[in-house]
Amino acid sequence: MLIAISLALLGFSAQRVAQPAARSYARRSAADMSTIKAVKARQIFDSRGNPTVEVDVTTEDGLFRAAVPSGASTGAYEALELRDGVKADWMGKGVMKAVDNVNSIIGPKVLGMDPTDQEALDKLMIEVLDGTTNEFGWCKAKLGANAILGVSLAACRAGAAAKKVPLYQHIADLAGNTELKLPVPAFNIINGGSHAGNKLAMQEFMILPIGADNFRHAMKMGSEVYHNLKKIINEKYGQDATNVGDEGGFAPDILSNKEGLDLVVMAIKKAGYEGKVKIGMDVAATEFFTKEGNYDLGFKNEPKSADDVLTPGALQALYESFVAEYPIVSIEDPFAEDDFDAFASITTSMGDKVQIVGDDLLVTNPVRVKSAIEKKACNSLLLKVNQIGSITESIEAVRTAKRAGWSVMTSHRSGETEDSFIADLAVGLNTGQIKTGAPCRSERLAKYNQLLRIEEELGEKSVYVGADFRNPGKSY
Repeated sequence: MLIAISLALLGFSAQRVAQPAARSYARRSAADMSTIKAVKARQIFDSRGNPTVEVDVTTEDGLFRAAVPSGASTGAYEALELRDGVKADWMGKGVMKAVDNVNSIIGPKVLGMDPTDQEALDKLMIEVLDGTTNEFGWCKAKLGANAILGVSLAACRAGAAAKKVPLYQHIADLAGNTELKLPVPAFNIINGGSHAGNKLAMQEFMILPIGADNFRHAMKMGSEVYHNLKKIINEKYGQDATNVGDEGGFAPDILSNKEGLDLVVMAIKKAGYEGKVKIGMDVAATEFFTKEGNYDLGFKNEPKSADDVLTPGALQALYESFVAEYPIVSIEDPFAEDDFDAFASITTSMGDKVQIVGDDLLVTNPVRVKSAIEKKACNSLLLKVNQIGSITESIEAVRTAKRAGWSVMTSHRSGETEDSFIADLAVGLNTGQIKTGAPCRSERLAKYNQLLRIEEELGEKSVYVGADFRNPGKSY
């Protein structure tokens, strides 16, 4: 008890302050409005040991903290993540410029603002203080998306506390969503691509426990499949093969994507969840797209082989064979970020059977989402708040996708922190799905554990979307 009190006094309970116990959710009156009193940014480190931005926003209700994630496999159209570029310091990855932009530019301008007015706060930062644009909208090239997002996230927590509601409820209010449901977790259990040092081209092999009774049960399924997979890999490839990648998944030195799928199926069967646990893939195909317009599945191999290079049509045929043979329900970034024609082809061919998820294609950008809807290029949005750089724009992207009948998957990044914001985001926006790594590594489990707490807090009102993960509720 004394340890818990000491930690709270040191400020380590900031994330929980924004999520008070259910019995204290009495709405604040307009006359008792909260305002931003102070903003402080600092450089901290993410799960890959790289610098990132952390922001504290202080109001009458306390101090509210948020940390910004960072990706390894990044889309070319993501909002600018501002790095210092000084090779002698942190391999050029320092974020002191972004930190200074918060402390010297953003902070002074948001003092006195109402943290519950998320749109006004975000618009001030994006359109007035930054003001930079490109063909896809506000690009945050002056202040950095990492600077703006840190304030946006921390202020959102402060807004929830000001209203005396949980963070997920505040997010739902901002979006106009009236349905709070627990998402299906997509556990990344085998890593390849840019997330692992093996030769596997496709980046993630995930499991989705859609047959679980509730989120707690889904965590049990995911954990048991994960540990059965570890035993299988250990027996088949040796103990060294059970080393994990950036997101907690195993990274055995296998060459064949089919072999990865076989391992996942074996683990599901061994855990006793055949039929209840489905498979998802994040191909991250931009990583192995060639200048000739083909796809090199052997891009990490030496020597190179022409047999590994596939045309878009041949790669689609490979996906179709996977779906015919394995219980696959989701394929993310099956083609490169500008290959709209190939995306449209596979969506037409397979979109009814599996969701075709746009990550690098869409980068959580409302303009690119609208373009993809018009071109029928995919049918699912991957939601990554740091790709676009604010809560308001993230909500707009989700709202646009849902109104088009798309599914939405909330996502972490490979460079994560202990911040659990996206757990509340997934519930608040009723995305129906969340991927935040394997049931391994504390920066991944921070999000899953927060979802367990939310489920507990919702009590009898708690609903796990399960098999309805692609259509968890009405649009808003």
